[in-house]
Amino acid sequence: MSAGRHLAPALLGAGALLLWEVLVRWQELPVYILPGPLAIFRALVDNWAALQTALLVTLKITVLALGAAVLLGGGLAVLFTQAGWLERALFPYAVILQVTPIVAIAPLIIIWTGDNVVLALLICAWIVAFFPMLSNTTIGLRSADRNLVDLFTLYRASPWQRLRRLQLPASLPYFFAGLRVSGGLALIGAVVAEFVAGTGGTASGLAYVILEAGYRLQIAKMFAALALIAAAGIAIFVGLSALSRLALRRWHASAIDGEP
Repeated sequence: MSAGRHLAPALLGAGALLLWEVLVRWQELPVYILPGPLAIFRALVDNWAALQTALLVTLKITVLALGAAVLLGGGLAVLFTQAGWLERALFPYAVILQVTPIVAIAPLIIIWTGDNVVLALLICAWIVAFFPMLSNTTIGLRSADRNLVDLFTLYRASPWQRLRRLQLPASLPYFFAGLRVSGGLALIGAVVAEFVAGTGGTASGLAYVILEAGYRLQIAKMFAALALIAAAGIAIFVGLSALSRLALRRWHASAIDGEP
């Protein structure tokens, strides 16, 4: 069953790549207009050392931003469910932070952080990844069965006991759903921040490789960097989905049924 689920998208992807290569060769399109998959693969192999270094820089920012989003978003969600006045005071500002385009505020963040480019990129990526963790975890903490909530009240459970034994377990499916969304958004935020910063040297990630390749009309190299970004996003989603199944498989229907 699992093999069959993965076979269809794999065949579709292989067919699309084959059609792409055939059309490029048939139309005799120059590489600087649209390279074929084989040209992109050659560019990936020829520039692997530089692309690998850039990929590690982008992944470092992504992982750090996701970790910060989990800690701050999850921590604030717990505070929101314990103190309603705090949620009413702060949640509107979290929404404002979410709907503000990161491209618009990234230049300001870069200016405010001075020469610390890594910190600027981290803040930009964190802003994008923060809200799904906050909103999903808040909803999850409030999704506990009302009958169980009444039972905890009947037995005079303390707020800490109610949080640890009821609300936190009930919030796990929502938490992991937000985690999968935030993982992809952290990668997007890191790449967008790199585009805005236009950094080179040791802070250059895949976005800078794309910019540099575009200026030099090395379009195959540009597509190779794009392919690495896509592969990194898929790997993040698959890894977080596996973590979700591992945590929920013994008791939650989504994991028991084999859903991601």
